[in-house]
Amino acid sequence: MDAHVSTIVLVPLLAVGAALLTTAVGRFAKIPLVVFEIVLGLLLGPSVLGWIPETDALDMIANFGLAFLFFMAGNEIDFAAIGARHLRRASLSWVLSLVLAIVLATLIAGELIRGVYIGIALTSTALGTLMPVLRDAGELRTPFGRALTAVGAVGEFGPLLAISLFLSGRKPLAAALVLIGFAIIAGGAIWFASRGVHPRFHALVRATLHTSGQFAVRFVVLVIAALVGLSIAVGLDMLLGAFAAGVLCRILLAGAEPADAHHIESKLEAVAFGVLVPVFFINTGIGFDLQALVTDPRALILLPIFLVLLILVRGIPASWFSVPPGSTFRDRASFTLFSATGLPIIVAVTAIGVREHDLPVGTATALVGAGMLSVLLYPLIALTLRRRSSDGGVRPADPDAVPIEG
Repeated sequence: MDAHVSTIVLVPLLAVGAALLTTAVGRFAKIPLVVFEIVLGLLLGPSVLGWIPETDALDMIANFGLAFLFFMAGNEIDFAAIGARHLRRASLSWVLSLVLAIVLATLIAGELIRGVYIGIALTSTALGTLMPVLRDAGELRTPFGRALTAVGAVGEFGPLLAISLFLSGRKPLAAALVLIGFAIIAGGAIWFASRGVHPRFHALVRATLHTSGQFAVRFVVLVIAALVGLSIAVGLDMLLGAFAAGVLCRILLAGAEPADAHHIESKLEAVAFGVLVPVFFINTGIGFDLQALVTDPRALILLPIFLVLLILVRGIPASWFSVPPGSTFRDRASFTLFSATGLPIIVAVTAIGVREHDLPVGTATALVGAGMLSVLLYPLIALTLRRRSSDGGVRPADPDAVPIEG
């Protein structure tokens, strides 16, 4: 079968198969969907069966899926509902994580530049990956879920800022000026969106909600493309633009009627988690260089070290600062594992490091492998611990939470 034809047929087949496996296995164990997507991609990719090759076209769709993943993360974060205290504590824990990670990574790698790459990667939390897991578990609106959302938001936004400041190839001052310029443009758009209810905009959204026009979805894609394009044009990581696009669209669409907002959210989830995001996770499995890992003894040693470091430098500080008051030991352990789950930022950071010849391929593969294992294992264990909490899931009211209707 032609390579392009096999990709066109097999990638959607894997997406469907992953959903079916999640449903079937879910009767016995709640395993996150991304686990099956990554594993199936690995099995059918060049590293094992070789049925699906790596192609530029698939990479392009996967990158757009990654952008949509970060867009959905930004779009689902309600900063007012999370509360300032959670965000402050999450920020403090991330700064501590960054310092610890760079110091330990530099000692392991033997070079500061490699330590910076590895350290930034280890401080990420895969909020876009965890949001569907938390939503399916009914945790998004609990104190536990709000605190974890704050950790995840900082754990994705913080590394993106660090990438832009230290890994963009510019001097820190120049990079900071570019970042400030991007923040002014994105912040100005968010400020404009927050002013008024924009009745004409929402009238157009409502008029095309059930027609082929689908203005809301088309507008969202345009905003993502515009901010991603802007971030790339000024030399920033595209994920920063995608995340900002999510925040912007959440504010702009907030003035819609509740029924309309529900329909829009459903459509965006369908596009993201039904079409594009699965391609990113499947492609992550397809592109994983298993041979480079198993043939490099140093990489094999580094993989479990990185997996443990995700807990030590990211999970434990996040849990120490941010876990809600009154949490049980199992809750704290669950929070630690959720916070230590990282993959998209790790993929982005290692890609930059390999491209700039600052990070050896074996080290990058070990980092990505650790990220994949964290996604495969940590949420599964964390969900099990959370459900077995001695208080039966009952939590005290979150003093920082803003009541959410609906």
